[in-house]
Amino acid sequence: MAIGAPVLHASGLPEHPERYLHATDFFDIDHPSVRAFVAEAIGDATNTRDKAVRLFYAVRDQIRYDPYRISWRPHDYKASRVIESGYGWCVPKAGLLAACARAAGIASAIGLADVVNHLNTEKLRARMGGVDVFYDHGYAALLIEGRWVKAVPAFNIELCERFDVQPTQFDGYTDALYQQHDAHGRLHMQYLADHGTWSDLPLDKIRDDLTRHYPAALFETDAHPGIDAGRFEDDAGR
Repeated sequence: MAIGAPVLHASGLPEHPERYLHATDFFDIDHPSVRAFVAEAIGDATNTRDKAVRLFYAVRDQIRYDPYRISWRPHDYKASRVIESGYGWCVPKAGLLAACARAAGIASAIGLADVVNHLNTEKLRARMGGVDVFYDHGYAALLIEGRWVKAVPAFNIELCERFDVQPTQFDGYTDALYQQHDAHGRLHMQYLADHGTWSDLPLDKIRDDLTRHYPAALFETDAHPGIDAGRFEDDAGR
């Protein structure tokens, strides 16, 4: 389904929210690292909305966005591992937000969408084989006061400032998605398709989709687990 300003569609939402509160292989919500991260982020918040908002900003800004280290090792997508590593691209960061929400008692899911990033860097574009479409871009869906709300915690505040892009803000009432334009009115992100939501991170689907669309050089392998392409922030050339 092609969408411009995306909203959650009933056909793509969980029908039984209670099933979206439990731990999974990737959402290891009882891990000490996850519990500690959630407790620190939530602080003295007592209601669902405030908890969700604080968790969003913790994931957005404490976990550095890094599209240069994409592995297919399942362990790297566990919420606890993302916290301990301190970095991740959009999918593990979205998964982390979903896991943290569940740890706080908030039903959550992970969703995937295709987007065009009109401010893609030349370096990353080359790694992507000249493609500007980001397939299976990750977002979290949180059930807040009876309503599912989307949130994308990918770009940390330092990265936004570096690229002169308005940071994504979340108030717990409306979807928090990438803005269509940057701080100067230039076209930034364009959503092409929303593929719906899952109760756990569909890593096999993501791997199959991305390896079909992008060259192998984009991904880490067991033979080359530490591909060093530099910090993504440095691509801004500032």
